[in-house]
Amino acid sequence: MKMFLADSWVSRGAVIEVRNPEDSSLIDTVPVASGDDIEVALECAAGRGAVASRRLSGWQRSSILKGVAHMLRRDAESFAQLIATEGVKTIREARREVARAADTLSFCSEEVRRLGGESLSFDHQTHGEGRVGYCVRDPVGVVFAVTPFNDPLNLVAHKLGPAIATGNSVILKPHSSTPLSALRLARYFQEAGLPGGILQVITGPGRDLVPAIAADARVRLLSFTGGVATGRDIARAAGLKKLSMELGSNAATIILSDADLEAAIPDCVSGAFWAAGQNCLHVQRLIVQHDVYEEVRERFVDGAKSLRVGKKMDDRTDMGPLIDQAAASRVASRVTEAVRSGGRLLCGGDVSGSFLQPTVLEAVGRQDFLCKEEIYGPVTVLQRVGTLDEAIDVANDTNYGLQSAIFTGNIGAAFHATRHLQTGTVIVNGSTDFRVDTMPFGGMKQSGVGREGVSSAMLEMTEPKVICLNVGTALDSNRKETVRNVQ
Repeated sequence: MKMFLADSWVSRGAVIEVRNPEDSSLIDTVPVASGDDIEVALECAAGRGAVASRRLSGWQRSSILKGVAHMLRRDAESFAQLIATEGVKTIREARREVARAADTLSFCSEEVRRLGGESLSFDHQTHGEGRVGYCVRDPVGVVFAVTPFNDPLNLVAHKLGPAIATGNSVILKPHSSTPLSALRLARYFQEAGLPGGILQVITGPGRDLVPAIAADARVRLLSFTGGVATGRDIARAAGLKKLSMELGSNAATIILSDADLEAAIPDCVSGAFWAAGQNCLHVQRLIVQHDVYEEVRERFVDGAKSLRVGKKMDDRTDMGPLIDQAAASRVASRVTEAVRSGGRLLCGGDVSGSFLQPTVLEAVGRQDFLCKEEIYGPVTVLQRVGTLDEAIDVANDTNYGLQSAIFTGNIGAAFHATRHLQTGTVIVNGSTDFRVDTMPFGGMKQSGVGREGVSSAMLEMTEPKVICLNVGTALDSNRKETVRNVQ
């Protein structure tokens, strides 16, 4: 497949192979962009792309976004098959992603109509008398968006939709393992009437492309979803510009002794193993009050064992592979390290190619990698606690703070947890694996900078501009002219 550069679909001699994680079979190839391609993309985005995007009226932007959402719904099954083929999701998971991406773009279309300003008063100080004004939102200019492999369509929609809705031009660098969904979405934008130059999709190794584009002064906002180490490197390269970064998590879900286990256990099993745990909201730690610990352990392990792991295109499959064999080996090695350090393996841990069976451990030390860092795989650690405050202390004992959750029937306990859990979102009576695409989404500590979610992202991608009118001078002139006319 060709990449989308300066309103043209272009190929290059050097290519990246896109392979199915399930069996490493070749799906397609995409070009490796060169340094010259980077310059073409930046010149186009900062020049005619930015001008064309600013000139689009609100109704035009809204109409284009609505049109792309319609195309996604029209072609939902074929798009789901593409996502499931190039990525890690089962066909059932992929269908849900297509539906969410269409909703995301629809929300962007609607939010265009609500992106306004506010009137301002200046007479709070004497020198402000006679002045009135207002504040509007201006596009930042060029947005550079970098997306991961786990949601190759909806996370792309979360960056392109708000950028286009707010009148920016955007250069997208999708993950090299899953670029095909992003490239197909770009074709939809082209078909929906998006003027040339506003959107470009550039492909190639992130280590070569991302720092070079991020460092360029013509880029005014960098929107990145990925790992902490990469995020730090990009931030250093970016220099003085706006950053919006979602950098992962080690998400903890608390289950208190008064929780409704009939609701909690299935929700936590789903949250732990959706997309084979390759999800920043993945239930990586399950913190359980001692009164119900044994019951939760038994039921959660049974739920993990009951999941069907296998071919992604089979509707009966619950969990697919990791993104590649190296990822599966990396996750398995962390499990082995935890067991060697005293952790007990309750189920899973077996690797076959890029597949890793749903894995559950207990008695893992609080300083172990699995309790501190993001594993990005189908691994959950059970942690036993005595009190709610201990549970909160354990949950907060990580440098991440994206989302946390608590199951309890006690409203006082729920509010206490929401106050003291150090995360961007706290879910009550649901697992951490919950997001609607309109909510502000982002974290504390090293989980990121800024917030995504349609309206939040649109604010990030705009700058407030104050318009101040000195009407006092005009009024004084009018009064003097009126006096002269009367005389």
